[in-house]
Amino acid sequence: MNTSIVSWLVLAISTISIFSDVAGASAPARCPRVDPRSLLLELRNSLVFDASESSKLVQWNRSADSWSGVTCEDELIVGLDLSNESISGGIDGSSSLFKLEFLRSLNLAFNDLYSSAIPSGLTNFSHLTHLNLSNAEFDGQSPAELSHLTKLRTLDLTHSRGNYPALLFPEEPFLRSLIGDLGELRELYLDGIDVSTEGSEWCDALSSSMPKLEVLSMSGCSLSGPIGASLMSLANLSVIQLDHNVLSTTVPRFLANFSSLKTLSLSDCGLQGEFPQEVFQVKTLQTLDLSSSRLLQGSLPIFPENSSLQTLVLSGSNISESLPDSIGNLRNLSRIELADCSFYGNIPSSLTNLSRLSYLDLSFNNFTGSIPSLSKSKNLTHIILYYNNLTGPIDSTAWESLLSLLILHLGFNLLEGNIPSSLFTHPSIQELQLSDNRFSGQLKGFFNAPSQMLNTLDLSNNNIGGELPTSIWELRGLNVLSLSSNNFSGSFHINLVQQLRNLGDLDLSYNHFSIDATNTASQATSFPDLQYLNLASC
Repeated sequence: MNTSIVSWLVLAISTISIFSDVAGASAPARCPRVDPRSLLLELRNSLVFDASESSKLVQWNRSADSWSGVTCEDELIVGLDLSNESISGGIDGSSSLFKLEFLRSLNLAFNDLYSSAIPSGLTNFSHLTHLNLSNAEFDGQSPAELSHLTKLRTLDLTHSRGNYPALLFPEEPFLRSLIGDLGELRELYLDGIDVSTEGSEWCDALSSSMPKLEVLSMSGCSLSGPIGASLMSLANLSVIQLDHNVLSTTVPRFLANFSSLKTLSLSDCGLQGEFPQEVFQVKTLQTLDLSSSRLLQGSLPIFPENSSLQTLVLSGSNISESLPDSIGNLRNLSRIELADCSFYGNIPSSLTNLSRLSYLDLSFNNFTGSIPSLSKSKNLTHIILYYNNLTGPIDSTAWESLLSLLILHLGFNLLEGNIPSSLFTHPSIQELQLSDNRFSGQLKGFFNAPSQMLNTLDLSNNNIGGELPTSIWELRGLNVLSLSSNNFSGSFHINLVQQLRNLGDLDLSYNHFSIDATNTASQATSFPDLQYLNLASC
């Protein structure tokens, strides 16, 4: 055969192979053979599902050129994603699902398969590497045969629709029987499943059976403490999520030795004792959540400049003392929640360096001094600083530059001076709460370009005076308006308020208004959502 012809054939065959691989990886997949199509249609016809809620099964038919939720390779079905398909009625052992013997990935998450247990037929999928049954609402016990899926790399049995723990729990010892042969597992999600272990037995079971584990998520599993040292053998762990358990233990220092640790979440676990500062300083750590740990003590360390920390949540713990200036080194920080701790002192001016910050909550502490400018944090959506002892004016921040700001809570402080007019013309703010401070001045000239997004405006218990600008009644989206206990004066007819038809809470009490409320009772239908009205001492 001519050499050029041979070369052309090789090139053509290679090209066909490349396009075949690309098609196999795409979604929805093309399955050209008749038999796979017949199997899929047989499966579709055997399932009970709500067609109005379905986005995949409802599209399956014999003339279909693509099959949503199906992945094929070499004309074999290797992936099936039927999550969120409103499937009900259960899957029994005779289902045509189990004829798809080459499946490597199966996702049945968020369905209502409450009339059947997890089918033992799943163990027929000897090629399966990813199995997701989270919130599929299976009833009864999980089969121990799941441990025979020796190629599994991801297993998700999460139950998060109801209260922890889930009613789905197998015979003891569940954890050891489940993971006994899953030595290739990289990700394990058992959130909401009662694993029925005592003490640190769960640590021993995991470390002896899953040496390659990278993600461990067991929130609300009725785990007890302590966190055993055997966990250290899982050297590849990058995610540890153990929220809502009853560990009632100290936090071991060895957690700082996980060189790949990205997420450590131990919220509401009954943690106690001194939290090791070394954990704060893990270079790879991105998320740290120790919230709802009233018995946990400690202080923040000096943060290194190369920290990866993005989310820091300590609310409801007893982490205390002052915020270090080095918090400004956390250039990747986007969320910081330190509410209801025991912090005191000034809010460091270095906070202005956190340009990626989107959520800031320092409420219910003892911070003093002024609020540093936050103008560089263009992504801020929430600023929550109420119940502190903050002082001074609030005009150091160019509020109009924070175009994503939704919530500004500065109430119950000692703030003073005029309220910047830019707050009242802000295009995105939904809640503006400045009550119980020492703000003064007037609102004259404000609200010239009122935000239709504003639904809560609370200026109560300040020293604001003068007449109300009539443009305040153009804030049509207001649900809560509280101006009580100020020095507002002037007169207006209650008819003006009728423009705020969404009002549920109106408090104008303890001012110097002269309000004409004639026929107010007959006009009550103008406020269909009004639940609270206070015009006392006006």
